[in-house]
Amino acid sequence: MRYLRTAGPVGIRPPRPVDEAEFVAAARRSRDLHHPWLAAPDDPARYAAYLRKIRRRDHAGYLICDRDSGAIAGYVNISGILMGALRGGYLGYAAFLPYTGTGHASAGIGLVLRHAFDALGLHRLEANIQPGNEPSRRVARKLGFRLEGYSPEYLFVDGAWRDHERWAITAPAPAGTQAGGGPS
Repeated sequence: MRYLRTAGPVGIRPPRPVDEAEFVAAARRSRDLHHPWLAAPDDPARYAAYLRKIRRRDHAGYLICDRDSGAIAGYVNISGILMGALRGGYLGYAAFLPYTGTGHASAGIGLVLRHAFDALGLHRLEANIQPGNEPSRRVARKLGFRLEGYSPEYLFVDGAWRDHERWAITAPAPAGTQAGGGPS
């Protein structure tokens, strides 16, 4: 399997039409794990719509894969990508059973962050996490996201407007520069 990036037991790559059966099965297997935080594409029509969406200029999608087996361990999306002065987007992620708690998700998300900052040229990514979603909060903290604020009734999820915490991370400053962008 050819991956965009690898680290230890994990590789990331774009989703493909041939991944439909495995992805849908993993999403169905993980429904209870994800509820009420998100609803992964769990049927062929939703998976096809997901592929169409991540092929737009303002979206990107990645599968987190176990390198030993090639199995899909989770997925990561970047939506609302804006270039220009912002160069940022919104990050969403989920692990699939049986890979929860194995480190696959955090390693894969870390690879996506590096890819987004290097290859895509993004500067800032924001993850909006519901306050009770402790696994996602742990991943955000582990990867260096900072809690920036709280948004009441921010996103419509699972039939209701849900409060979210805003977590963000910015690209590391290039060597020889300071946060302001000037020489050190």
